[in-house]
Amino acid sequence: MLREALTVDIRPPPHHRPSPQQRDWLCRGLDQPGGKLPLFDEWGQRINERTVRTCIEQGWAEPWFSNPLKPEWLVCKLTLSGRDAVGRH
Repeated sequence: MLREALTVDIRPPPHHRPSPQQRDWLCRGLDQPGGKLPLFDEWGQRINERTVRTCIEQGWAEPWFSNPLKPEWLVCKLTLSGRDAVGRH
């Protein structure tokens, strides 16, 4: 009986780049103290939670602190990987 060899791909995942929406959000943290990322866009609308969570999953942003008045709001800051992803250090 022949056994097929199992191969495991150990290559790192392809390097992903932020979508235009993610990039816009991440860029807004570049000039903020500590890299703080905004909760709202330039029109006063809350940043899409999926945008925030995807950026965290990719390592471009990280939770910074909890907001005791609005615990459902995820206050984040830009990471070094996030700065690399938008092309600025």
